[in-house]
Order: sequence, then C-alpha cells, then structure tokens
Amino acid sequence: MTAGAGSCGSDLNRRHIGFDRFGAGPAECRSPGRDRLMTYCVGMLLDAGLVLMSDTRTNSGVDNISTFRKMFSWHVPGERIITLMTAGNLATTQSVISQLEERNKVPGDRHPSILEAPTMFQVAGEVGRMLRRVVEGPGEFPDPAEGPEAEGARFTASMIVAGQIAGMEPRLFLIYPEGNFIEASFDTPFFQIGETKYGRPILLRGYDRAMGFEEAVKLLMVSFDSTLAANLSVGLPLDLMVIARDGFAQLHQRRIAADDVYFRSISRGWSEALRRAFQSLPAYDLAGADAAP
Repeated sequence: MTAGAGSCGSDLNRRHIGFDRFGAGPAECRSPGRDRLMTYCVGMLLDAGLVLMSDTRTNSGVDNISTFRKMFSWHVPGERIITLMTAGNLATTQSVISQLEERNKVPGDRHPSILEAPTMFQVAGEVGRMLRRVVEGPGEFPDPAEGPEAEGARFTASMIVAGQIAGMEPRLFLIYPEGNFIEASFDTPFFQIGETKYGRPILLRGYDRAMGFEEAVKLLMVSFDSTLAANLSVGLPLDLMVIARDGFAQLHQRRIAADDVYFRSISRGWSEALRRAFQSLPAYDLAGADAAP
C-alpha cells in the first residue's frame, strides 16, 4: 500500500521566468494560503493493461514549493488492484486519501471499503461520494455563500481511478469534484487531470490501444516533458506505474527524478526531433505570397 497526495501552482510560461525544467524555480503569481489546481496526471487504458504517471509538485506561493506524492495504490494479491491519482487542493486530496486509508485499516468499522466493493464502478462511486463530501465540507455552512464553494476552485479536486478486480476487465475512471464520473472507452482511452493542454497533442497523435507498455511509457514521458517545458506548476520527480491485465499487482513502479538518464535522453531526443521536423518543412515564399491574388 502506498500513500501521499497532490496538487500545484500557477499557469505561467517558463520562458518568461528562466525556469530550470529539471529543478525548482520561481513563481510570479502568489495566492496566500491556498494550493492551486494545476498538476499533471495521466491514466492510459491499453489492451495489455493500464499505464499511469503523475508529477509531484505542489505550491501555494513563490516561497512554498513542495513535493507530494499524487499516486496511491492498494491491492489484494490475486484479487484486485486499485490506483488513484489526484489533482487539486492539497488539503482536499489528503483528506480523501486519509479516509480511504482509515477504511482499509479498520474494515469492520468503515463500510463500504474500496477493498470490499464488488466492482470498479462501485469503487469509483465510493471515491466520488467521498470527494464530494470533503469538497462540500461537514455542513457547518448553511449559506453556500459562506462555505467552501464560495472560494471557487480553492477547495476543489479531481481524481483518476484505475484498476482491476478478478473476473472483470481493467477499468479507468475520471472523478469530478462534484463526485460524478465518466469511464474510459475505445473513444476516450485515456484521461488527464490538472495541466492537460501542453501534453495532450502528443497523446492524441501517438496513442494506440494495442501498443506495448514500453511504447506507452515513452509516450507518457514525451507528454510530461512537453508539459514540464511549458508550465512551472508541473515538476519532477514523476511517479510511474504499470499494471498488467490480470496481474492484480504493480508490474512496474518507479520514481523518475531530475537526474534520470532515460528521461533526459527522451527530453533531448524529442527536442532534436522537433527541430529536425520543423526544418524539413517547406519554407514560406514571401514573394509568392505577395503576388497571389
């Protein structure tokens, strides 16, 4: 069983602030006392199983940048594995995870437990209900204008739930702050939460449901590298997990730090490949453009 939590920073382009993509850097935007919504997590459904990756950066200002795990996993050997990734307010996500952990430790007193739910659909429903309860608070604010929702995005969070229960297919869900959720399908085979826009194009172009785990991990690393290059609210280290169909345990799990040789080679190789592709495109003809009707 693993534990941690997650959320992070502001949507600022690194080129304006001289950010070192493999380390910490300054933030130009400050919002005292709150953790911002940005982070980056991806869950991918393949024929072979599931591949998951999350960053670990969280900040609530220029002088408060921290590392928190945003990927959590529970499993019963031979029977089920459930992995959850979080984005949003750190206190909110930590509260949800803490309650899930307590239920797993004291199953007789805390029902229903995600380790006892008969289907992944019911697991997603339980996580969604708990997230909604935490976001809405314990009910001490009878006037919505005075409660957590009055703070806008301050208390919100979203989650990805992935896993498999024996006798059923691997499944992947996206949980919204309101507690409702959607499930991955052939039309929508992967989910992102947090700062999604920078890493999405490569996923759309490169994803193939039949691809192997190695290719899927490489694709995710390119997606995360693109996001790291563009936004300081996402930061290393990264957490990676591979779950094989009918394995009911982590096939592969590791933390990718700033000095990771493979990740650095992917980053350099992708940058060089983009430059070569750009240079190979036909040049724009200024004279021809001026002469066109």
